[in-house]
Amino acid sequence: MIKVERLSFSFPQKELYNDISFTLEEGQHCAFIGTSGSGKSTLIDILMDPESYLFDGKLEMDPECTIGYVSQFSELDSTKDTTVFEYIGERFLKIQNEIQSICAEMETSTDLEPLLEKYQLALDAFDAMGGEDYESNIHKQLNLANLMKRRDSKVTDLSGGEFKLIQVMKEMLNRPDLMIMDEPDVFLDFDNLNALKKLINSHKGMLLVVTHNRYLLNHCFNKIIHLENTEIQEFDGRYIEYNFSLLETKIELQEIAVAEQEEIERNDKIIDNLRVIATYNSEASRGRALKARVRFQERLEARRIKAPFVAIKQPNIQFDMDHEIEDTVVISVNNFSVAFDELLLDKVNFEIKSTDKVAIIGANGTGKTTLLRDIFKNNHDSIEINADAKVAYLSQLQGEMLKDSNTILEEFIEAGFKTYDEIRLYLSNYGFEGEIVSQKIASLSGGEKNLLQLAKVSASQANVLLLDEPTSHLDTYTQIALEKAIGEFKGAILMISHDFYSVVNGMDYVLIIEDKTIRKMDLPEFRQMVYASHFDKDYLEMEQKKKSIETKIELALKETNFELAKGLIDELEALIKLL
Repeated sequence: MIKVERLSFSFPQKELYNDISFTLEEGQHCAFIGTSGSGKSTLIDILMDPESYLFDGKLEMDPECTIGYVSQFSELDSTKDTTVFEYIGERFLKIQNEIQSICAEMETSTDLEPLLEKYQLALDAFDAMGGEDYESNIHKQLNLANLMKRRDSKVTDLSGGEFKLIQVMKEMLNRPDLMIMDEPDVFLDFDNLNALKKLINSHKGMLLVVTHNRYLLNHCFNKIIHLENTEIQEFDGRYIEYNFSLLETKIELQEIAVAEQEEIERNDKIIDNLRVIATYNSEASRGRALKARVRFQERLEARRIKAPFVAIKQPNIQFDMDHEIEDTVVISVNNFSVAFDELLLDKVNFEIKSTDKVAIIGANGTGKTTLLRDIFKNNHDSIEINADAKVAYLSQLQGEMLKDSNTILEEFIEAGFKTYDEIRLYLSNYGFEGEIVSQKIASLSGGEKNLLQLAKVSASQANVLLLDEPTSHLDTYTQIALEKAIGEFKGAILMISHDFYSVVNGMDYVLIIEDKTIRKMDLPEFRQMVYASHFDKDYLEMEQKKKSIETKIELALKETNFELAKGLIDELEALIKLL
């Protein structure tokens, strides 16, 4: 077990944790969630190397505890000329080669005693790490992730998503006491994401995974740790049950808040009446009654319930445009082809109209980003942009659109804002308040950088948005805010995304890349295709029903109809048990 007790830690410019406590126990698969910039990655760094941080509180961990780690910023090492099998089994192959070398040495040596001792030590180490079955275990993992066909491929030939999966396999095969993964899902296509889900669910050890991916959250974890506003909340159970618990609490707190507000308003009227009476009646008892009532009112205000994990502030993302375009084609792609080492896209054709919201779907490495970037640059003979179109671009390579050496304020001065006050007011809608606007962009989290990109896209007032993986690194609350902004936008959107929920909640249709070309698919067909591949036949219907009930609960809360909300909560609870 790993135990954190009353841990506090701050950077000079920001307090991250205030007396937080949590535990991780054997066999738990824990999702670590929280808004962007709340300190999740820093807390992981503290767990992995506590001696490097000056924190208050206590961290209890067996000194022999081994930790496996998969970073969100993984890169292929182009200097390593190894196969996938050799990369995953590197640790085993090293000892195996050592054993073979000792055996070869024993054949010619006259002094066998030290070699026998060395041989036994190597053999014990190999057995202790499960070496006897390592080859079959690698094959099991490759089959689980549908990557057996890549067993003898060079690591350098893998896509980024495939490489991330074999990194996960390699760490899991080493059987650490605690396996930590920091946003392992970023940029994974849906097939690779599903493979990651299978790997997580097959792992027998203790897992701590930072993720904002709703697909993984809904299907992989039996414990939730939620970091928010320097505090932590633990929940033993699935993410879907955690959200249900939050919704229950929200109803309870809103009902109490309404009752408290009514009491405060009633008390305000009594105070006003006592003050009126006190102006023409100077009896001491009247003054004492007024003071007592004011003190009572102050106590009512002080005990107002605060619920940092229930009412988390979403950024106010809005995509406004300076002019609309009538219903016409804004992007035309005719016979577009692209190749690097091999042909990726061949004679692709499609059109985007002025109000279309379209997702480009396809496996990692099929040319989606190249296509979107070429549309933005508009210097390709096969691409035509309407003269009235004003285009904004969000890149998955954040350094393309943000300069790390800039402060946030400098970035937005360069984007056309006139004063720092104007920038501060604008960025407050996106949750950037106080001293953070003076920080260098390089110091921000991945989620904060993507949110800044969204703010820049919005400030451009473009009527055509090109968004390359806009939900990557974004916390779930910002993802939902983005979906709302997309739904309200009156212009055209062409979006690359592997986030199933963002696609089905915001797009009109999808363009699927298959066999080096693109075909159009309507949303119901796409949704059905995904569910048929990865869920049982009733799951789609139940999830749609769940969303319908949640919408009804939100409407009931807006109308302060708490009896209706409680009735719907019972209905929702029964449905969640089936999911």
